[in-house]
Amino acid sequence: MDSYKFNLLFNKQLFIDQLKSNNLGKRTIDEGSMDEKSGMNFSEYVAILSGNTDLLDKARVEKQIAGLESEKQAFNRSKYSAKSKLENYTEEFNAAQSRLNRMTTDWENLQQRIQKRQDGKIANPVQLDGLSLNANVKQIGTKLNEIADKARTGGDYQEIGSLYGFQLLVKTEMSKKDGVDIRVNRFFIQGEGNIKYNHNFGVIAKDPETASLNFLRALEKIPPLMAKEQESIASYQKDIPVLQEVVNGTWTKESRLSELKTELASIERKIQLSIEPDKKGEPTEQVEKKQETPKVSESIIRTKGIHLPRGVL
Repeated sequence: MDSYKFNLLFNKQLFIDQLKSNNLGKRTIDEGSMDEKSGMNFSEYVAILSGNTDLLDKARVEKQIAGLESEKQAFNRSKYSAKSKLENYTEEFNAAQSRLNRMTTDWENLQQRIQKRQDGKIANPVQLDGLSLNANVKQIGTKLNEIADKARTGGDYQEIGSLYGFQLLVKTEMSKKDGVDIRVNRFFIQGEGNIKYNHNFGVIAKDPETASLNFLRALEKIPPLMAKEQESIASYQKDIPVLQEVVNGTWTKESRLSELKTELASIERKIQLSIEPDKKGEPTEQVEKKQETPKVSESIIRTKGIHLPRGVL
C-alpha cells in the first residue's frame, strides 16, 4: 500500500511538473505512446489517478485492434493490386504464347520453302504485281520505290506481291508535323501466322538493290522476335504463380482480431457497469437534500421568531 501511495504521489507530481514546465507542448500525448521520463503512457496516468485499470486495458486492446485493422487493410490492398496485375499478366502471357506459336509456324514454313543460289546465299525471288517473274534486282527496287512514292491505301494494307508464299503489303500512314500533313508508305511481309514483319520500320531504301532485300531482311528477324517472346513467357510463368498465391491467400490474424474485439466489448461492459451505480445514486441524494431543506428553514424561523411571507426562504 505504501508503495502504491508513493508511486501515485510521484506520478502526480511528475505530471504537474510537466504542466508547469510546458513540456507537454513539445510532444503529442498518445494513449499508446511512452513518456520520455517515467516510461508511462497517458492511459497509465489516467488509470493510476482514477484507480481503474480497466481504462488502461481498454486503451491497450484498442491500440492492438487499430494495428491489426491497419495491417488487414494493407493486406487487402495488396491482394486487390495482385489480382489486377494477375489478370493483366495472364492476358499478356496468352497473347505472347499466341504470337510465339504463329511466329513458329511462319518460320517453319519459311525453312521448308527457302531457296539458295549456287554461291550458297539465300535467293530473293520477290514477285511484284505488274512485273515479270524474271525481273532483276534493279527492276524490283525501282518498282518498290515507285510504289513508295505513289501508293495511297487510305490506311489499309494493300497486297503488292509475294515472297516464299508470304504476302507483300504496303500501307499509307498519315501524320502531321508543324501543321503540315506527312504521308509515309510502309512495307510489310505477312505469312500464315498473320503477323506483319518489317525492316527499317517499313521504309524502303532509295537504292534499288537494298530496296529489293527489304522483305528478306524482315523475315530474318523472326528468330530474334521468337526469342523475345520466349523470354517474356518465361517471365510471366515465374510471376503468375506468385500472384496467384497472393490472390488466393487469406489474412492469418482474423481470429486474433475477433478475439480482441470480443475482449474490448467485455471491458467496455465492465466499465459501463462500474459507472451505472453512481448514476443511480445521484437522484436519491438530490431528493434527500430537497427534503431536508424545508426542515432547516422551519427551524430557523422558529428559533429566531421571525415571521416571513411564504416563498421568501
